[in-house]
Amino acid sequence: MGENIEPRVLSIGEALSLADEMELDLVEISPNADPPVCKVVDYQKFLYQQKKKQKEIKANAAKIVVKEIRFGPNTDDHDYNFKLKHAINFLEEGAKVRAYVFFKGRSILFKDQGEKLLARFVADLDEYGKVDQTPRLEGKRMIIILSPKKKK
Repeated sequence: MGENIEPRVLSIGEALSLADEMELDLVEISPNADPPVCKVVDYQKFLYQQKKKQKEIKANAAKIVVKEIRFGPNTDDHDYNFKLKHAINFLEEGAKVRAYVFFKGRSILFKDQGEKLLARFVADLDEYGKVDQTPRLEGKRMIIILSPKKKK
């Protein structure tokens, strides 16, 4: 019912007069209940507490970080392994990884090499992350997105 008031069923008029007596507001908490549930509270304080709860929920929500790794269609093994180590670190930290093969000029002819490279990348990262989005070509980029696997 509110501050220092025992819960009970009242008519709207009685509840409003009780709120006026205490110089507080009558706030409807659950309108779909039968009878509707109301509280006698300071409305500004009520709004402040609701805003505070929302802020706390937002602060506790997981923030998603996306890290990018760029390959060329003819990336050598050393460069590939270097970028693979970085991707493993990113996934272990809990960040998503967006890997893409960037095609310059006529290198777009090597789309199949880009697909093979990304397939190898996914296979090497199988124990660290799972594929969110399969390889797809967007302009001159072939993009794949991986998210970390849940730790047990």
